[in-house]
Amino acid sequence: MFHRNKIWIIAGEASGDAYGADLARQLRIQEPEVILQGMGSALMRQAGVEIFTDSTELGVVGFWEVLQSIPFFYRLLKETVERAKQERPDAVVLIDYPGYNLRLAQRLHGLGIRVVWYISPQVWAWKKGRIPKLAACVDRMLCIFPFEPAVYAGSGLDARFVGHPLLEQLAPWRQRHCPRDEKQVVLLPGSRTSEIQRLLPVFLQTAAQMHAQRPDLHFSMPLARQSSLTQVQAMIEGLNLPADFLAALDITVGDARDKMANSIAGLAASGTVTVEATLLGLPVVVAYRLNWLTWQIASLMIKLPHVSITNIVTNRVVFEEFLQYRATPENLVPATLALLPGGKRRQEVLEGMHDCEIALQGGEGRGGQGGIGEEVARQVLEIVSVT
Repeated sequence: MFHRNKIWIIAGEASGDAYGADLARQLRIQEPEVILQGMGSALMRQAGVEIFTDSTELGVVGFWEVLQSIPFFYRLLKETVERAKQERPDAVVLIDYPGYNLRLAQRLHGLGIRVVWYISPQVWAWKKGRIPKLAACVDRMLCIFPFEPAVYAGSGLDARFVGHPLLEQLAPWRQRHCPRDEKQVVLLPGSRTSEIQRLLPVFLQTAAQMHAQRPDLHFSMPLARQSSLTQVQAMIEGLNLPADFLAALDITVGDARDKMANSIAGLAASGTVTVEATLLGLPVVVAYRLNWLTWQIASLMIKLPHVSITNIVTNRVVFEEFLQYRATPENLVPATLALLPGGKRRQEVLEGMHDCEIALQGGEGRGGQGGIGEEVARQVLEIVSVT
């Protein structure tokens, strides 16, 4: 009797949902009869994955927030493991989301189910003690940054660099070569509710002060989800912003990449969006705020000189970073103005973004023209085929 391979894809955040959707499409190309199920959101569902756990609101940042969510995640983990016992997938692909996925990987390994981890946890930033744990329960680690396989050297974990999936996801925008609006600055305060709560006020106050200095500027703020719009509008009402600035602010939903490709500079939350900015040629200033407890713990555990991937990959300050108490309009206004045409840092930042892009391609000349998604799917199916 013909056996249809069953593969689970587990993604806990918006970026993982996008990567999971791309992987699902590539898996179907290479093995049309494959059964795809998993945890994800709208994009994975549209790509033909049967979603048994919706991950739309599962993006949790911060130690305190995670502690509050432990009972929920424990129940989710238990339910997923029970489902795995019953359904016996041929392989499970875990996408990033390390706090939950490491525990799931350990339990799946205990059941004899093959585990592929796509998008390596950032163990090079903190929690290097996780490396032996990962090596013990993961059959293959697929890395998107060229320096990551070396981090796992000597652990016994089969870690391979496959290239960054955003090179392919962003190819349609990268190939357009549309002229940028030299007066448009894009505001990217993040997609999580907690990020918007902490960053939106300072982003809007920064933009308002920039507008006071440069009335010719206008601002775009693309939101990731419609559900964020009500939250943003309520926050704006409470900020007492100048009417002329509000007239120059355009809030949209779901078109962030269009706005990033058309803007001249931006202000961004730390995270995947800064990699998108790099690959779309958009100079940005990076800001981030966490609650006090999370910040104190993170400061003790993370020893990297930078938080932005662009800066880490190039080992220099391409994007200026203003974290926690330094994320103020007084710091962000001059830093962002310096990225506009004729600004003192614009050319330096453009060159740094180009260097990062070359590194993310791995020197293999793919350049977002194809090959990364196919390679990830091939690696997954290779693990499935192991007897």
